[in-house]
Amino acid sequence: MAEKYNTREERRKQGQSQKKVPKSGPKKSTNMLKRIFLILVTIGIVGLVTGGAALAYFISDAPKLDEKLLKDPVTSKILDENGKLLAEVGTENRDFVNYEDIPDLVEHAFLATEDSRFYKHHGVDFLRLGSAVIANVKNGFGSEGASTLTQQVIKRSYLTPDKTIKRKVQEMWLSIQLERKYTKEEIFEMYVNKIFFANRANGILTASRTYYGKDLNELKLNEAAMLVGLPQSPSRYDPYKYPERAKERRDIVLHLMNKHGYITEKEMKDAQAIDIKEGLQEIDKSQIDTTAYDAFIDLVIEEVGDMGDYNVFTDGLEIQTTIDKDAQEYVYKMLNSDEIINYPSKDLQAGITLLDTQSGEIKAVGGGRNTTVKRGWNYATDAKRSPGSTIKPILDYGPAVEYLNWSTYQPIKDEEYSYTNGTPLKNASGRHYGTVTIREALARSLNIPALKTLQEVGLDRARDFAVELGIPFDKEITESASLGGGKDVSTLELAGAYSSFGNNGTYNQPHSVKKIVLRDKTTIKNKTESKPVMKDSTAFIVTDMLKSVLNEPYGTGRLANIPGLPVAGKTGSTNFTPEQRAANNIPSSGVKDSWMAGYTTNYTVAVWAGYDNASGKKLEYLGDSSQRIPKAIFKNLMEHMAQTKETKDFDQPDSVVKVGVIKGSNPAVKANAYTPSSKITYEYYVKGHEPTQVTTEYEKIDKPSISASYDQEGNQINLSWAYPKGDGDTQFEVKMSVDGGAQSVLKKSKDTSLTIPKPNPGSKYTFSVVALADGQQSDPASTSVNIPAEAEDPEGTDDEIKDPAEDENPDQETPAEGDEDKQDEDKNNNGDTDNGNTDNNGNTDNNGNGNTDNNGNGNNPDDGKGKDDENGEDGNTGTDPGTVEEDKPAETPAPEPDPEKDKDQDNGNNG
Repeated sequence: MAEKYNTREERRKQGQSQKKVPKSGPKKSTNMLKRIFLILVTIGIVGLVTGGAALAYFISDAPKLDEKLLKDPVTSKILDENGKLLAEVGTENRDFVNYEDIPDLVEHAFLATEDSRFYKHHGVDFLRLGSAVIANVKNGFGSEGASTLTQQVIKRSYLTPDKTIKRKVQEMWLSIQLERKYTKEEIFEMYVNKIFFANRANGILTASRTYYGKDLNELKLNEAAMLVGLPQSPSRYDPYKYPERAKERRDIVLHLMNKHGYITEKEMKDAQAIDIKEGLQEIDKSQIDTTAYDAFIDLVIEEVGDMGDYNVFTDGLEIQTTIDKDAQEYVYKMLNSDEIINYPSKDLQAGITLLDTQSGEIKAVGGGRNTTVKRGWNYATDAKRSPGSTIKPILDYGPAVEYLNWSTYQPIKDEEYSYTNGTPLKNASGRHYGTVTIREALARSLNIPALKTLQEVGLDRARDFAVELGIPFDKEITESASLGGGKDVSTLELAGAYSSFGNNGTYNQPHSVKKIVLRDKTTIKNKTESKPVMKDSTAFIVTDMLKSVLNEPYGTGRLANIPGLPVAGKTGSTNFTPEQRAANNIPSSGVKDSWMAGYTTNYTVAVWAGYDNASGKKLEYLGDSSQRIPKAIFKNLMEHMAQTKETKDFDQPDSVVKVGVIKGSNPAVKANAYTPSSKITYEYYVKGHEPTQVTTEYEKIDKPSISASYDQEGNQINLSWAYPKGDGDTQFEVKMSVDGGAQSVLKKSKDTSLTIPKPNPGSKYTFSVVALADGQQSDPASTSVNIPAEAEDPEGTDDEIKDPAEDENPDQETPAEGDEDKQDEDKNNNGDTDNGNTDNNGNTDNNGNGNTDNNGNGNNPDDGKGKDDENGEDGNTGTDPGTVEEDKPAETPAPEPDPEKDKDQDNGNNG
């Protein structure tokens, strides 16, 4: 029993020992699996967290969608006034095509080749991505891509081409965002306009035109396939350099199109059989030389930007401009060669603006001489200088006519004078001309009358008038502005102001752009300012005074005058200070700037010439010959433009009347019908403001006394007349009629007698003589002679008109000594005259018709007139009784100024 039954302590020890024995088998394996699972879960969680963090980091660093970056820069086309291509402006050669203009053939080729599931995925094709991942595991990262068209748009717009995980994550993320914001069609449009096709061709439309000279709807299957194959590696598959590679790539595209059901197998094989070079056109590697147009293109670029949020370099605009290519080329030639203008120095600069007077369209600009960079300094628009006396019509005389109704004859006294502050003012000549008309004051460019005129108008009204004409004066001006001080202007601004005078008082803002056409064919017209800025009477009166600047002998612009062309204009120049002259050895005749501005009914031209004169360097100046350059440029350009377009004179409006005024009368006195033409000047007045007093000094001239007789022995009619009041310059017009027929003019000269040989027997000859003096015409004095029917033709009278002997004075009509009695006998005739009746008994038989020639009618053969000039010595013709002929205003009795030295000036300006 002891062995079988142990004590309680023994049994406890025995149980503890049994519990220490480890279990073997399935229990141990289960513990290991649990441990592995826990480790994997931990790694997975860590991986997810790490990957998520990495993805979050990559995405957070991704660029934001920017619509501007999605739109690629497209070249803009600049067209001339006739719609022909002038230049292309932009960073890339790219023609934009809208989605609706893309043919199915081209779209199918792209889809088959680049993204067959484009319309099924949402920016990322995960099925295609999976196969690409496997390929990258086997062959290395980046060995195969899975980019959709959407991803390619993102990559080309925002990201670098590097094949990194970060770039790929960002690409996928942005692609999903892009698909949420834009339609598939919009994304496809972005893609085909963005990709590069080699040979400077960006976008599918540009490529089609570059390689085949076609629009997309004209492409054949083989041509479309070749183009679609290029973007994978444009340089490698260039058909001009590597035709075999290009063919291989094209055939792959055709195979993919067949694979995805876009074309049949036969269509595929037929297209693959075509030579890769078939249809290819030669690449045009030439560049359009736009050098002559660069200054104008600068204006266009600036103006397009001012029209709205448009960018010439990126927006693919079609810009219709106002440029006249021929005029622009001529302007460029004038400035950059010596063929037309002989320049004294390569450093002398000039700026030119040519406008259409009626519309304000800029036809040409001269941006400077010897320019070497595009978009550089433009001396026509950027350079602003003191305008000198070219400002006088704008700030002085124009406002005076507008507000004070001044006429061209308005008198003003040129005398010693000072500014209101006491500063003395003088003319360039240093002389004073006394009382002159504002026509003469403006033509001579006198400074003192200009200042007086401004003072009469008032500074504020003058300023407002100029601002309306496009001259940007400040709110307040000083009296020196009357001569060009206080405000610098460009040739563009000055031309715009002057064109208002030539356009009946309407200001049109100068502009270089007519309209722009956007890529979606929306047309944006350039809304330029057009407004009436003065009365038509003001425009015409100022214009007529400006004509005198060019065509009067005292005008400062005579060198710019163009005979036969109605043109108005004004000169201008500016001076150096006395300190500048002394420091730089500048002679008194040297000037800083020289101007010429003027217009016809067709065109307006403003020209500036001078030197840059950089600070700290010796000042250059314009000498006598250089000061004439703007006039020469103006004249040559106006003549050139007039060759192809008729130039009409300026129409006198109904608001203006032309009045004949007694020269020198003050106040003005109107001429009467008998006033000699030499005493009359014709001036223009605002209707209702013309003078009313008429001169009583002049009366109608008397008619001459006349007599006629028939010389039977000589078978001739002797006609003579007398005019006691003649001053030696009186002419006589003699007319004759036979038997009541029409009158014919026998002669017009200073002679007082006439012989008519061989009159017709039995005919009645009637003569009339009219005196012509100082533009007046007397009443006719008449007489008649009856020729007997039985008159015989004596010998020795064969000549129709008696020729004087070589030693005979043809002007002498008095009879030789001893013949007085015979002449008295001849006067006893019975012809009817208004001086009495006579009795003519001579009978002759002849066929004389009363016609005479220049050798038998009493004309002096030495007077140089000959047969072609029947008007006598001065060529004046007769007018109707009671009328006078227009004569140009004569110069005032002041000394004749030196033509080139008589420029206007004040202390700092002359013109």
